[in-house]
Amino acid sequence: MATKDKKGASGGAAKGGAKGGGAKGGAGAKGGAGTKSGGKASKGGGGKAREKKARGPHAGTGLPVPAPRLKAFYMETVRPRLAQQFGFTNPHQLPTVEKIVLNVGVGEAVKQPKLLDAVVEELAIITGQQPVRRKAKKSIANFGLREGQEIGASVTLRGARMWEFLDRFITISLPRVRDFRGLGTRSFDGRGNYSLGVKEQMIFPEINYDEIEQIHGMDITFVTTAGRDDVAYALLKELGMPFRSDDKKGGRAA
Repeated sequence: MATKDKKGASGGAAKGGAKGGGAKGGAGAKGGAGTKSGGKASKGGGGKAREKKARGPHAGTGLPVPAPRLKAFYMETVRPRLAQQFGFTNPHQLPTVEKIVLNVGVGEAVKQPKLLDAVVEELAIITGQQPVRRKAKKSIANFGLREGQEIGASVTLRGARMWEFLDRFITISLPRVRDFRGLGTRSFDGRGNYSLGVKEQMIFPEINYDEIEQIHGMDITFVTTAGRDDVAYALLKELGMPFRSDDKKGGRAA
C-alpha cells in the first residue's frame, strides 16, 4: 500500500510539473510574441522619423510673403494712367478696389440642409476664406420659409486675398466661361460698384468636377472707391476686366 501511495504521489508531481512547465512555456511564447510586435512598432516609428527627416522644412519657410501681382501692377501702371486720364492731382482721388463680395443663395437648403454645407465648402475652396452663413430675415409661408433659417452663404474679401482672387478671376476663371463674349457694362449701381452673375461654379479651377453635388451660380460685387461709374469702369478695365466694346452705355457716369 505504501509503495502504491509513493508511486501515485510521484506520478501526480510529474503531471503537475508537466502542466506547470506548459504554462511557463506558454507565457514565454506570449512574451516572445510581444517582443516581436514591439520590434515591428519600433521599426515603423523609425521609418516615419526617417521619412520626415528626409523631406526637411519647406523651401519657403521664413521667407516674406510676396505682394499680389495685380496690386503691384495697379500701383505702378494703373494709378498713373487714371491720373492722366481724369486729371487727378491729389493721390487720394485715385480710385481703388475696396472689397469683393461673393454671395450664393440656396433656396433648397430649407428642405435639404446638406446642400448649404457643400456650398460653404466650395466657397471656402474658391476664396481661401471661411464663408458666413446667411439667415432669412422674415418668414414666407408660400416658400415654407421661417425666420432664422440658413438659406445662403457669402464671403467678403479684402487686402491681399482680394487682389489674388481678382487676378485669378480675370486671367483664369472668365476665359473658362462657356460662350464668353465679354462682360456687360450696364451693371454699375451709380456709385462706382459693379456686379455680375456667374452661372456655374465650375469656372473656378479649384473646383473638382467629380466632387460637386449640384451646379449653382453666385453673385460677385466689386466695390470701389471711385464714386462714379465712368471712373470705376476705367479702373476695372485697366486692371484687365474684359468688358464688351459694343456696349455703348458702358462707363457712362450716373
